[in-house]
Amino acid sequence: MSEAYIIDAVRTSVGRRNGALASIHPIDLGATLIRSAMARTDLDPAAVDDVVLGCVDAIGGQAGNIARSAWLAAGMPEEVPGTTVDRQCGSSQQALHFAAQAVMSGTADLILAGGVQSMSRIPISAAMTAGREFGFEDPFSGSIGWRRRYGDEEVSQFHGAELIAEKWGISREDMERWALRSHERAHTAAAEGRFAREIVAVGDVTTDECPRETSLDAMARLQPLRPGGRLTAALASQISDGASGVLVASGAAVRAHGLVPRARIHHMSVRGADPILMLSAPIPATEYALRKTGMSIDDFDAVEINEAFASVVLSWLAETGADPARVNVNGGGIALGHPLGATGTKLFATLLNELERVGGRYGLQTMCEGGGTANVLIVERLG
Repeated sequence: MSEAYIIDAVRTSVGRRNGALASIHPIDLGATLIRSAMARTDLDPAAVDDVVLGCVDAIGGQAGNIARSAWLAAGMPEEVPGTTVDRQCGSSQQALHFAAQAVMSGTADLILAGGVQSMSRIPISAAMTAGREFGFEDPFSGSIGWRRRYGDEEVSQFHGAELIAEKWGISREDMERWALRSHERAHTAAAEGRFAREIVAVGDVTTDECPRETSLDAMARLQPLRPGGRLTAALASQISDGASGVLVASGAAVRAHGLVPRARIHHMSVRGADPILMLSAPIPATEYALRKTGMSIDDFDAVEINEAFASVVLSWLAETGADPARVNVNGGGIALGHPLGATGTKLFATLLNELERVGGRYGLQTMCEGGGTANVLIVERLG
């Protein structure tokens, strides 16, 4: 079986809601990322076997297979195909999994995997609400099988995040301390230029817009998202826009094109859990990955777990025993934003650069996803 090598991992800066990237058509946002990704390697784009991009809410400007559209809008060869993946928040991490699996199986040699999302122009869950004109109030109501199994229980990330906080006894104050740490770490990372290698310009936009100057006192004054709840807007990932991509190559492609791998994929898996709790799946998914590889959580020099909500990360830390000092060390989605379909490979770009910065060997990435699933990826830095 061939190895899956990582040649490069890049991302745009993340634009805040209605910020610097909001006016850009989603196809053009993806195309800008693609052009930049290909320009960083001395590689004929015609050598790429496929383009796999994640995208959630694929309607409007994100509809019609945006992976293909963005590749063509970037001026790339028409003979190279593309496909779009939706595993909710983990869409671009799944795109990377699919790319690596194709390379490892020997059915492809070069794949550009990534994701794109314009949450400013197409609001979260727009694809779900778009179905109302066709008689679907939401994806679940009216399904006999779903109701038989899960009843009328609310299916939403907000409900799941609250349930997690309750189940693991995570207080609002615990979450606020983590959120503040996320912002502080993001500011430090930006000030020290840690994102410089991974960010590609969109016009003159090269800086993440989401990190805020905040405090525990400021967060304590916010009203909960739901009456009597623990979660506030400060404890959730930010609505944002962005694109990201990873170039995956086989050993044969590395040799044929004179490429220099930065890392190799060591493990990939995905597991499911309670879809009502929804966001807890990184816990069993991480346990599964460690069991499959024989690794310990202490073997990782850096970890990225998406901060969809602070309760997701804190429950995962409680169950895995991971060292918080190695987790989201450059900030997470609370500070840096979560452009849904682009976040997976965005986090991967940060994880790879962090391993290189600290001279680490292994990194782990996991994400909670709608439907109660979670991807886990383990990468080994080379060099």
